[in-house]
Amino acid sequence: MSAPAPSPLAIVDAEPLPRQEEVLTEAALAFVAELHRRFTPRRDELLARRAERRAEIARTCTLDFLPETAAVRADDSWRVAPAPAALNDRRVEITGPTDRKMTVNALNSGAKVWLADFEDASAPTWENVVLGQLNLTDAYTRNIDFADERTGKSYALRPAGELATVVMRPRGWHLNERHLVDADGTPVPGALVDFGLYFFHNAQRLLDLGKGPYFYLPKTESHLEARLWNDVFVFAQDHVGIPQGTIRATVLIETITAAYEMEEILYELRDHASGLNAGRWDYLFSLVKNFRDGGPKFVLPDRNAVTMTAPFMRAYTELLVRTCHKRGAHAIGGMAAFIPSRRDAEVNRVAFEKVRADKDREANDGFDGSWVAHPDLVPIAMESFDRVLGDKPNQKDRLREDVHVEAADLIAVDSLDAKPTYAGLVNAVQVGIRYIEAWLRGLGAVAIFNLMEDAATAEISRSQIWQWINAGVEFENGEKATPELARTVAARELDAIREEIGEEAFAAGHWQEAHDLLLQVSLDEDYADFLTLPAYERLRG
Repeated sequence: MSAPAPSPLAIVDAEPLPRQEEVLTEAALAFVAELHRRFTPRRDELLARRAERRAEIARTCTLDFLPETAAVRADDSWRVAPAPAALNDRRVEITGPTDRKMTVNALNSGAKVWLADFEDASAPTWENVVLGQLNLTDAYTRNIDFADERTGKSYALRPAGELATVVMRPRGWHLNERHLVDADGTPVPGALVDFGLYFFHNAQRLLDLGKGPYFYLPKTESHLEARLWNDVFVFAQDHVGIPQGTIRATVLIETITAAYEMEEILYELRDHASGLNAGRWDYLFSLVKNFRDGGPKFVLPDRNAVTMTAPFMRAYTELLVRTCHKRGAHAIGGMAAFIPSRRDAEVNRVAFEKVRADKDREANDGFDGSWVAHPDLVPIAMESFDRVLGDKPNQKDRLREDVHVEAADLIAVDSLDAKPTYAGLVNAVQVGIRYIEAWLRGLGAVAIFNLMEDAATAEISRSQIWQWINAGVEFENGEKATPELARTVAARELDAIREEIGEEAFAAGHWQEAHDLLLQVSLDEDYADFLTLPAYERLRG
């Protein structure tokens, strides 16, 4: 018996976009509708399971490796599928949104991989969702050359052999796409919209180019969520008639619960798995979110004091490398977010040294590659990995059998000898307001204080404000973290921004709205699971 025809999807509350008919074809929307019909109910069950697990963590204030999957971890025989040629060497990856300029610059950057981001580096306006898809298709058909009307600068792709391999990141399971609904008015999960449109239009095209449909999977919290993705992949490949195993996925281990299920996540995706990635800010955000009832021993210091050399972060990254290499997968390191200054050479010199030290550490620890946010950082990261890898595409042969991580090591936050500071509170407020304002204007990747910030930055910023207030932290200047202090700091920052940019620009922006939203998610007794959920309700377009 054949499956029922998918319910038609309606586009709602969206202005028509140029060339949208090339993306939103009848066949592509039917494919997305079928993904929605088959997989959204399971998505909903898994989101409910997240809430149940969070309640259990609140009750026990601990986490452990899963007893029910011990056999998977103990079985030394299984490996993930061998890497395709286009993903075998990943020593430097650049990240960024899929606007037209970034698409050309990222592909031309000299990096081995471009993480084309529909998630944290992209505010999900309908324009960004649809035109981002169009830009990627235009890149694959080499129809993306253009001149910037404002600057007059021309952008054109280099020869195919010099371009980065694209690994596309769809939205996480928790976000819906309000502009695309089924016959009952239920919105389609953003993850299925992003994945479905990209895969439907580009899977065969990418194979013809000698590459394939490759994905980064964000915000994964369990191996059951990885299993759902794997089932999506199996169905999608059969639907368009390409071989099973063509899709490859790299999973971001950016939640504390996923850190306890790395092997199981690789196992669930083993025919489609490419590797795991260590994502710092979302990981810290997840720690705060899950252990916010855990008392003083779970209180994080200023975010910039939590480097990857902190004992509990070191446990996480070392375990990630060991796990990946044991199973034949790539281990990809974290982000170098510095944005070079065009005016201050000394700022650049200091920052470049920090980037170099960070990438040297990752390469020496056994990572097979790492992330940068700006093309100027590609050569620095490349040098670090070239020094260790030489002509080898990766170092998966380094099994790191010297690494032994216990369950308690991953949540030993109090092993870090640093405390929250008043300056840290000010920075969290400053960055939170400035980022949210840009996000409400449709910008997901924003340069703030010479760092490229994305939604994970805003999440850790508001989470730290929330945690410090609820823990009654006292700063080094004698002031106590209170809602009143946060409001005072936020009001001062709003005044400083008004003075900095002028009354006209201030009035034209979303500054008051950003200020209000930051305080809402930082001060509400009920901790919002994701800042982007209430923010999406305010996002125009």
